[in-house]
Amino acid sequence: MKKNDSDIIFYLQSYFIVIYFIEKSLSSTEIPSRFFKQGSVLAGIFACKNFFCAEKYEKGFIVEQKAVLMDENAVIRSLVRISHEITERNKGAEELLILGILRRGASLAEMICSNIKRSDGSSVEYSTLDITYYRDDLTKIGDVPVINRTPSFDVKNKTVILVDDVIFTGRTVRAAIEAVFAAGRPRAIQLAVLIDRGHRELPIRPDYVGKNVPSSLSENIRVCVPEYDGKTGAFLCG
Repeated sequence: MKKNDSDIIFYLQSYFIVIYFIEKSLSSTEIPSRFFKQGSVLAGIFACKNFFCAEKYEKGFIVEQKAVLMDENAVIRSLVRISHEITERNKGAEELLILGILRRGASLAEMICSNIKRSDGSSVEYSTLDITYYRDDLTKIGDVPVINRTPSFDVKNKTVILVDDVIFTGRTVRAAIEAVFAAGRPRAIQLAVLIDRGHRELPIRPDYVGKNVPSSLSENIRVCVPEYDGKTGAFLCG
């Protein structure tokens, strides 16, 4: 038997073993840590770059990368453009409050603040919102959006710019808007997102968009930032 034939047989056997464990042992796509003990079959599979690339596994979820939607340069250009659009629409950066939705939305918001300071010379007030609902780029966590930390920022008479990585159904943004109004009465609320993938369940439309990406409900979109992923980009995953 040729070496290539034996490799194919090994991969096929390993594939069916993975499917067996997933179907028998999992109530969701989360993979128990006990399957990743040193020397286990799954550990060997995930260590094989030709079988599973690093982007296909994140925090216990199998995520197959289908396409690169935006590379690092495209993300940077989009954020620079959004930053200019924000200052042009609001006639400067005064009385702006930029709120990043954790986690990756907060990272993008910081980049926007840096862009505005570099181009306009003004420091923009910045804060974050910690909302647990689901990550629009990957998978659902719960049925109801939850504000994990009471907002401490002052929004009175300010234009609030909400920043998120991906907008999908709009429910996370709705929770963010409710949190803003719980903190006070802003002059206006605007929304900036890197990716708009459609499939809205609520009448919410972003004011600033990096890229519109038509997608199916079975697909996911993952935005990567250096703080959490060690790289910058946006990827279509299955």
